[in-house]
Order: sequence, then C-alpha cells, then structure tokens
Amino acid sequence: MTPLKSSIIGKAIENKKVVINLINIRDYALDKHHITDEPPYGGGAGMVMKIEPIDLALAFLDLKKETSNKKILLTSAKGKVFQQSQARELASLEEVTIICGHYEGVDERVADNLIDEEVRVGDYVLTGGEPAALILIDAISRLIPGVLGNAESLVNESHCEPGQLAGPQYTRPEIYQDDQVPSILLSGNHAKIAKWRTEQVKLSK
Repeated sequence: MTPLKSSIIGKAIENKKVVINLINIRDYALDKHHITDEPPYGGGAGMVMKIEPIDLALAFLDLKKETSNKKILLTSAKGKVFQQSQARELASLEEVTIICGHYEGVDERVADNLIDEEVRVGDYVLTGGEPAALILIDAISRLIPGVLGNAESLVNESHCEPGQLAGPQYTRPEIYQDDQVPSILLSGNHAKIAKWRTEQVKLSK
C-alpha cells in the first residue's frame, strides 16, 4: 500500500477532503528519451535537473509563482526549514504544488524564476524529494478541516506555538511493571489536570 492510500491521508483523499495529483516530469521532456537531467555546467559530480521540463509542466498546468491563494514549492537541501506555522499557512490555500528536487540539485533558474519558495524538512540529504514531499503533504493535509476525526487534536499539540511540545500522555493499565500513571491524572479534578499538563509542556521545552 502506498503512503497516499493509507491511514488518515488515505481516508482524506477517499473522502475528497484532499486532492493529490501526481505529475511525471518526464512527460514534459521534449527529446525522444525524455531526459530530465544533465551534467552541470562547470563540471562536478552527479546530475542536475533541467529547467525546461519543469517550466513546461508548470505552464501546462497553468501554474505561476506569486499567484493568489496558491504556492509552488521546491524541495531543496538549501531551502528554509519547514515548520508547523508554514504548514498552517499552506493548509489555508486553494492549491499547493511541490516540485521534488533530485540528484545533485535543480537548475538554479527554477528557484530564481519559477517557484515561490524552497523548503527542506531537515538538515540531511535524501536520495530524492519524494519523501520530503510526503512529509509536506501529511503535515499540511491534517490541518485541513474535516481531515482529522477530532478537531481538538490540533489544540495544544506539539509545535502549535514555536518551541512548544505536547506533554506526556498515559493510558491503561494504571500500573505496568511497577511504573504508575501520575496520580493527578486519576484525580478527576480537571482544573488541576489542565494545570499539570501546562506545567509538563513547559518542562518539555
């Protein structure tokens, strides 16, 4: 089963809360071999994604940067780190396009002229931008109304504010191998429980 057909995201797509369109960039390469990468000018290891197929794909889809209620992103090791605040912003838009970087990178003219922003999901290198794109899709989609079964799940969760982490959670059994659930959670005093959870969030930062 593919990631886009499983769990919450799969249900969101099935229920038409989210629409995902996958575009094969090779379909927009003009040569008979559908080449989308070339050795870089000036030499160097690896291959670089060409601008032409990307530009033609965006043109076919009638997508341009700086369009109201839409964003074009490029996954890139030198992009801005993707954060929850950006996920919330993107979830409010009509459409988000993610171009998956690959190989040693993408022709710099793509970043300069065709997209709104470069993003990275962390300070490490992947074999391609597809895993990063899945992370973006998941983080954005779960914030769209109706995707999560309980909207309260989005309240006071980790990263809802910069640097905030959710406090510890417990469930049955009450005692497991001599490790007991904090007694405050069993007290039934919701005011004290809320205060305790707030304190735990502060301790987690």
